[in-house]
Amino acid sequence: MGVYALVSIMIALAVLVTLLRFKVKIGVSMLISACLAGVMLGVWPADLGRALAEEWQTRPLTRTTGYLFVSLTALLLLVNVIGVAMVEIGLSQRLVPAIQGLFKSRRFALALIPLMMGMLPTPGGIMLSAPMVRDAGDKIGVERSRLAAINFLFRHQWEPVWPLFPAVPLVQNLLGISALTLFCYHIVLTAAGILVGTIVLLMFGIPPKRPEHEPEKRHVGYHLMDFINAFWPILFTAVLYIVFDIPPAVGIFIAIIGLLLIHRFPFKRWPSIFKAAREPDMVLLIFGALFFKLNIETSGAIGDVVDFLSKMHFPPYLLLFLLPMLVSFTTGVTTPTVAITYPFLIAFIGTGDEAKMGFETLAFSGLLFGLWITPVHLCLPLSASYFQTSLLKIILKTVLPATGVALVGALMAFFFG
Repeated sequence: MGVYALVSIMIALAVLVTLLRFKVKIGVSMLISACLAGVMLGVWPADLGRALAEEWQTRPLTRTTGYLFVSLTALLLLVNVIGVAMVEIGLSQRLVPAIQGLFKSRRFALALIPLMMGMLPTPGGIMLSAPMVRDAGDKIGVERSRLAAINFLFRHQWEPVWPLFPAVPLVQNLLGISALTLFCYHIVLTAAGILVGTIVLLMFGIPPKRPEHEPEKRHVGYHLMDFINAFWPILFTAVLYIVFDIPPAVGIFIAIIGLLLIHRFPFKRWPSIFKAAREPDMVLLIFGALFFKLNIETSGAIGDVVDFLSKMHFPPYLLLFLLPMLVSFTTGVTTPTVAITYPFLIAFIGTGDEAKMGFETLAFSGLLFGLWITPVHLCLPLSASYFQTSLLKIILKTVLPATGVALVGALMAFFFG
């Protein structure tokens, strides 16, 4: 059963990649792939109905499929709206000079925005920084797939250590270790991702600085005000989410209204701004991704695959890396990967004071490797859609940073395992 489930999931993913290669829209491709996975895994409408009903009874509202679909769709569509609003008001045009005037380095400026926004771990949140990165990169002539890779990679650097990511306290509780211990080992993964990402994505492919790239010679206070005017809606959304637990879609809607009012944008032009929310393919993309996830969860395929691999007597180092990598690759999500694989890996890692944290770091590096190269990871197809570039081109640019993190994980296992 494990072999069949593994092959079925891989076929569904292969169909997704093939459809994208033939220029089929991302939303349609994802939906077809999800339907194929459901058919091959024997998931019928009645099974889906029972799974959805069980979600409503056993999970918090914010973790149910219906809530995720509504909240993610609203967030992504409203991100388009705020991007258009910033352009119409003129904030986007002033953002790049402001960042360069404050930080001087164009490369640092490109990485800084997603790195800062990565501290807000909301599903689909990659779209919060996407308008800024795209506009900044377009101003200096950076190729779109590189911009998408920069936005994706630097946004996800805090995932091993930032406690707002549910996987971090989950690992801590499963292993019975302190938060400081986990941080001290996992921070090397974050450092490796930033270092290799900087070398691969920022040291190359950035056009030479030209006179028109120089920021306007203004007092630093003006640059700071332009930066605040452009960045406050995102910061406002983040604060509402972190401090008051208000959904990002609600926060960004309030920010859009506030932005239009503060800058006295004519009411008669508001409808033209909100027309940017008419993106049916993006709605299909969210639906298809959640449908794919629901199918493999309902069928029990992930558990079957994990059982199959664990019974094949793989070498411990290989098993520690491959199990999390495989599950994160097939699901595109972090916390379920930890919940599914770590109970099997505890036999090798240990718990409490006996925990071999080098082994655990290797396992988490496998999770990150799979997460950064899978087309199922919602952030990747969303990036391809928003930056209007090839999904494969983005993935190819993230392979080397992902490999660097995997190698660091292997070194941690060798020296501290």
